[in-house]
Amino acid sequence: MENFEKLGSFYLGKKFDLKSNSLTNEIILYDSKDLTTHALCIGMTGSGKTGLCISLLEEAAIDSIPAIIIDPKGDMGNLKLAFDGLTKEEFLPWVNESEAEKNGLTKEQFAEQQASLWKKGLGDWGQSSDRIKMMKDKVEVEIYTPGSSSGIPISILESLSLDNYDQLNDADAIHDKIESVVGSLLGLLNLNADPLTSREHILLSAIFNHYWQNKNIIDLALLINAVQNPPFEKLGVFDLSSFFPQNDRLKLAMMLNNLLASPSFQTWLNGEPMNINNFLYTPTGKPKLSIISIAHLSDTERMFFVSLLLNQLISWMRVQPGTSSLRAILYFDELFGYLPPVSNPPSKKALMTLLKQARAFGLGLVLATQNPVDIDYKALSNTGTWLIGRLQTEQDINRLIDGLMSSSGSDKFNKNEITSIISGLGKRKFLLHNVHENEPVVFGTRWALSYLAGPLTKSQISTLKSVTKSSTKNHVQHILNKNVSTVLPVIDSSIKQFYIPYRGSAPSVEAKLTYKPFVWGSANVLFSDTKKQINQESYIARITPIENTAIAVDWLSSESTDISEDELLTKPEAECSFSELPKPASVKASYSNWEKDFKDFIFRNHKLDLLKSPTMKITSKPNESEREFRIMLNQAFREQRDQWVEKLRDKYSKKIISLESKIRTAEERVAREADQAKQQKVQTAISIGTTLLGSIFGRKTFSSGTLSKTGTAMRGASRTMKETADVKRAEESLELLLKQRQELDEEFEREVNLYSNNFDATLEKLETESIYPKKTNISINLFCLVWAPFWLSKDGNGTKAF
Repeated sequence: MENFEKLGSFYLGKKFDLKSNSLTNEIILYDSKDLTTHALCIGMTGSGKTGLCISLLEEAAIDSIPAIIIDPKGDMGNLKLAFDGLTKEEFLPWVNESEAEKNGLTKEQFAEQQASLWKKGLGDWGQSSDRIKMMKDKVEVEIYTPGSSSGIPISILESLSLDNYDQLNDADAIHDKIESVVGSLLGLLNLNADPLTSREHILLSAIFNHYWQNKNIIDLALLINAVQNPPFEKLGVFDLSSFFPQNDRLKLAMMLNNLLASPSFQTWLNGEPMNINNFLYTPTGKPKLSIISIAHLSDTERMFFVSLLLNQLISWMRVQPGTSSLRAILYFDELFGYLPPVSNPPSKKALMTLLKQARAFGLGLVLATQNPVDIDYKALSNTGTWLIGRLQTEQDINRLIDGLMSSSGSDKFNKNEITSIISGLGKRKFLLHNVHENEPVVFGTRWALSYLAGPLTKSQISTLKSVTKSSTKNHVQHILNKNVSTVLPVIDSSIKQFYIPYRGSAPSVEAKLTYKPFVWGSANVLFSDTKKQINQESYIARITPIENTAIAVDWLSSESTDISEDELLTKPEAECSFSELPKPASVKASYSNWEKDFKDFIFRNHKLDLLKSPTMKITSKPNESEREFRIMLNQAFREQRDQWVEKLRDKYSKKIISLESKIRTAEERVAREADQAKQQKVQTAISIGTTLLGSIFGRKTFSSGTLSKTGTAMRGASRTMKETADVKRAEESLELLLKQRQELDEEFEREVNLYSNNFDATLEKLETESIYPKKTNISINLFCLVWAPFWLSKDGNGTKAF
């Protein structure tokens, strides 16, 4: 079987021969970057559509491509059921007990059967448990459940605010987002509001626009208050009270308040924020498949959430750098109702925007539905890849053909042939029509790596829910000087001294608030590097204790503090005591020396660390986390890989085209020589036969004419031998060319395998490149004595209180 682990290619299945009605050994690979022109998967119930789409997402996972998966039915949670052990124990919790009973098996026996079935199915398609493990190593799979705590809940609060204020420069983008958010919110209140005629829609749109333009954060509480007391007095040319009287506004506010007060709505306000980056990557930068399960929601709740999510995705998309490689996938299962051909639900405009614009940013949409009549005709024309399975009616097929002709162009589209193919498709057989390829192909889908257990219930999702262990910080303890006093030590009046405010409460009744002397130093530091185009200013604040030793202040033992200078107090707390102040701390000259040491400490030890990729020769931006850098690096690797693959294809395609042309010529020659040899054999046989028969039956004795004919026949036999030799030479020439073609394929494979790991960002060992400041670029802000609060226990231990 041909190797299917190709760079940037998705293994979908094997070519299906319609004439013999059987699978061939030719594997079907799909270029990942072709998905930037989006894909549509259509097939009736039982066609194998879910299995195909799960396989496609598995391939994306193996290629380290993150995905957001909108799951209205609950099937896509099966991506979480990837068992690389392929054991009975792994399958047991997920097998269907009624299916086991139907087969006359216990649940344990059925689980063992399913494990064996999956192992065999994978093997039949050239796969193994190693491929499942590879997929699990490449991505993290999480199931989110908005409006429910069965999975990971999602908070909608952030989606009501504008997360990217650069959008304010795009009036159309702001208008579209407001229309969608307001329409979704009113839909949740069962108000089917038209954006042009509905008072509710117009009022809420004006409120959102006002707060977004002023860069304010909006939540439902603020929105309810703004409905009662809008931050403007007119809407259009009418004053507010004429357009929307106060009593009517109060009714709308009450509806919103009832929503906010509803116990069932509280789950919408808690959980992870609706942050697209967090859906696509883990905190360490590992790609994610984020399954957004909405099967448990009502239709209005689904529309509300999906519209908010799509608008967040549009905002995220518009701040990404352009790319021709696939950056991420949005998969939408069972699209019915979200992109209809007639009505305009809040989700429709957002989906149309993504279909038209997402390509430039490397975001690929994969939309799945049972019927092509579920989708707006314009949307069909924006789709470059069609995965077509068995359809129910002739109307569905005709609708699909119209969409295909629109997206492909009728000049290279054989309508009758495609209609015939679609009508004859069986289960797990699909027609792949890709505008980037020369012709469509029919294929059988490969065996899924994940266990296809069917829709997951809320309780099943709950068992799969990731549990985050909380960590507690240990209290930092100091040994305080036992010589404490309730009187503040006397120092030179010109020495600046402040007090750090205490936080928290005393750990015990006996604990007393005690101040210990520290030196505080804060500075602004400029890091500059012309080559890297870096001009970054950093704020530093550090404190270090003052000790009664030869070196009273040691900045190497100092620690950073997040307390700002504005928080420092000029007076201590009441009922406190003070630890002993070392003598150098009461002398002004000490602080001048310590300040010089502080500046020297910054110069020698404080640096701007940048992450560097040795392979890509690029460094991170200042303050860019490893997670953010790896996300960027992952895309850079993918773009470089796609470019390298294209160059490699160009390099070998010329050789392959030339060689295949010679092979075709050689095949034609073999056929021609074989045909000539066959004809010559027949002609010689007839000639010799006629001569022999004539000599036996035509005459009693040989005449000179008979001898002449016999000579001619013998010369014919000689020519037959020559023709046979020509066939052999032609076959040897063809065999030599076929061997050269095989060697070229092997050479291509060796080159791909040799460099394939060079494009895996997960294997990249990052280096650190440091930029140090110049002394002239270090500016001291505040240098002083600070008293830090501790809770002093009876045994002399001090627990940090700041």
